[in-house]
Amino acid sequence: MKQTHLERSQKGGVWSSYLRLLSHDFPTQRAAVAEIIRLKTRLQLPKGTEYFFSDLHGEHLRFQRMLDSASGTIRDKIDTLFYSVLSPEDRDELAQVVYDPENMLRRLKKAGKLRDSWYHLTIVRLIQVLKVVSAKYTRSMVRKHMAPDFRSAIDELIYKDEDESRMEYHYAVIRAILDTGVAGDFIRAVAATIRSLSVARLHIIGDIFDRGAHPDLVMDKLIAFHDVDIQWGNHDLLWIGAAMGNEAMIANVMRQGINYNTYDLLEDGYGINLRPLSMFADSTYRDDPCEIFMPKNEFNENQFDTVDPALGAKMLKAMTIIQLKLEGQLLARRPEYDMAKRDLLSQVDFAKGTVMVDGKEHPLRDTLFPTVDPKAPLKLSPEESELMRSLVASFRHSRRLQSHIRFLMSHGSAYLKFNGNLLYHGCVPMKEDGGFDILEIEGQALSGQPLFDYIDRTTRDAVFLPYDSPEQVKARDFLWYLWCGPKSPIFGKDRMATFERAFLTDKSTHKETMNPYYQLINEEAACRSILEAFGLDPSRGHIINGHVPVKLIKGESPIKGGGRLFVIDGGMSKAYQKTTGMGGYTLIINSHSIALAQHPADVANDSASFDSPILEVVERFPKRLTVADTDESIDMHRQIEDLEHLIAAYRSGAVPEQDCQPLGPLQYD
Repeated sequence: MKQTHLERSQKGGVWSSYLRLLSHDFPTQRAAVAEIIRLKTRLQLPKGTEYFFSDLHGEHLRFQRMLDSASGTIRDKIDTLFYSVLSPEDRDELAQVVYDPENMLRRLKKAGKLRDSWYHLTIVRLIQVLKVVSAKYTRSMVRKHMAPDFRSAIDELIYKDEDESRMEYHYAVIRAILDTGVAGDFIRAVAATIRSLSVARLHIIGDIFDRGAHPDLVMDKLIAFHDVDIQWGNHDLLWIGAAMGNEAMIANVMRQGINYNTYDLLEDGYGINLRPLSMFADSTYRDDPCEIFMPKNEFNENQFDTVDPALGAKMLKAMTIIQLKLEGQLLARRPEYDMAKRDLLSQVDFAKGTVMVDGKEHPLRDTLFPTVDPKAPLKLSPEESELMRSLVASFRHSRRLQSHIRFLMSHGSAYLKFNGNLLYHGCVPMKEDGGFDILEIEGQALSGQPLFDYIDRTTRDAVFLPYDSPEQVKARDFLWYLWCGPKSPIFGKDRMATFERAFLTDKSTHKETMNPYYQLINEEAACRSILEAFGLDPSRGHIINGHVPVKLIKGESPIKGGGRLFVIDGGMSKAYQKTTGMGGYTLIINSHSIALAQHPADVANDSASFDSPILEVVERFPKRLTVADTDESIDMHRQIEDLEHLIAAYRSGAVPEQDCQPLGPLQYD
């Protein structure tokens, strides 16, 4: 006969030890019962709203605004609540107070509007908005999102009723707030609570880093957020590899930072010492105009670290040559990657000024290579070696960067199965016939979920194994393959044409062919096949994907495979917006439906249009989803079962109760 949990607890062993540990958190039957009631009650609440962002690419102001406005859904709630009583201008003002109360209060003070009557009305209206967004939470959960100093006052106002005596009481609460001169602080606290409760869970589908000015500030925001997960993108893995000491990836990070004019990020954000590079570049390429290496300065402006464009071009050329050398060295020591043909620097005829690419000879746009030995083109010069030692030390010893990488490990993964949906950044490599493509690595033939599991393990090895051990070097080299390898699910292309774009005029050589996955997912059959391979229900589940910008101006749709897959890279990065025609997507899954918010391109961060994206409901659920319909409920049911066994153990005497004095009525909050 199968043993019950209680029988196991009575016989001692692991289960008994676990129950004794559990009894420290719930020392009496009453405490355990109260927790069961709380959990069972919560299971009946509507599920929280999930927000999905992809390819943030360092656009910290845009991301901050999207998050603060809940991608337009807060404004939508304000319009619903006050459509018949407030003008559009007043509704917009109230929305801006929620998003950015500090800035709005400053503006309104300058305009002479901050009178007691304005404060009173605004507090009343904000409380109404807060009541709506808090409806999905228990009272105790809502209190946890409130500022401690104002928790009691907010709690009183949010749960007010229409009884006349109580109305007088709540009026007195607001009057006291005004009389004590803290109305501005109170408004800030209520607005912060609204913002916090509007997004229950935040999913980042990869590529936090590169191109934009401040991925470091994006990371700070994610670290401060209450519930977030990250699926690593290839740009994230590039920075992880750089932080772990992969020299080829450090050179690539530096090259991209210079190209996109993100000196503030490198030097002030992460403390990367740029002086050795600037001195080396200025000395080595002093007489070289480096015209084809002019950085893309139009995308970012530096507040602290400005570099003359001419010097920037020299720095960019210096890092490009070093990167090509280091990547060639990496490919030489990793023949298993089968990428030797991508070592184009070794295929340059320096005397003729040409290079062989895919069997065809092409002239080079630039033939000045003062640090390249034609007999050993991949060997770093002594000065280049010294520069790389300096850069490796900067990346390895950057406390802020290392803490951000640890957060990417603790809250990130190669993929995630969540509430029946599958989240990943790039693709599931596929063949033309619709079957899964295979990556052969370490004697294993991997595809589908086992390939993603291998990526997850190896990424963690690169971070947590002893630095510079053979195993760690091997793992961090594999991160480079994930960045640009032809069968990398995180990259999803046959090549990364860095050399071709830098040195060849023939644009046909710049082409990077996408994995067949990107065509196959237009059909529902491929999406269902992927969901099944990951153990998810293909009739209910969805794939949520980033990486490849949706070109709205060319008629592309983010909805693929008959609604089974969403590509939500819409061009949050300014560098992409000319090709996408928009400013990014947010996928929103609440208890009623799945919706896409399409954000406009290049609008001012404080404009009303920024906070009014085009919202499209793409799927409505047959019934309103509750917490009981989510993955969270699995753990909650387990907790309930464990607590029931703890109560049984208390009643049998197998586990002694602590603090058994009479407690009076049970307190649920």
